Amino acid sequence: TQALQDDEARSKAILERIPAGRWGNADDLAGATVFLASDAANYIHGTTLPVDGGWLGR
Repeated sequence: TQALQDDEARSKAILERIPAGRWGNADDLAGATVFLASDAANYIHGTTLPVDGGWLGR
C-alpha cells in the first residue's frame, strides 16, 4: 500500500473511507493473531476476520 499512501490525493480519499481514520500497520494484526492462535478460537474454522479499521463495516 505504500504507493497509495505516497499519493496524497489517493491517500486522502482512502482515509476518508476508513472509520479508524488512519492506515493500518503490522501491530494492528497482533490482537487477531493472538486470538486465532489461542484456545479461545479452537472451534473457529473457515471464516475471514477483517482487520481493516472498519473499512468493510462502513
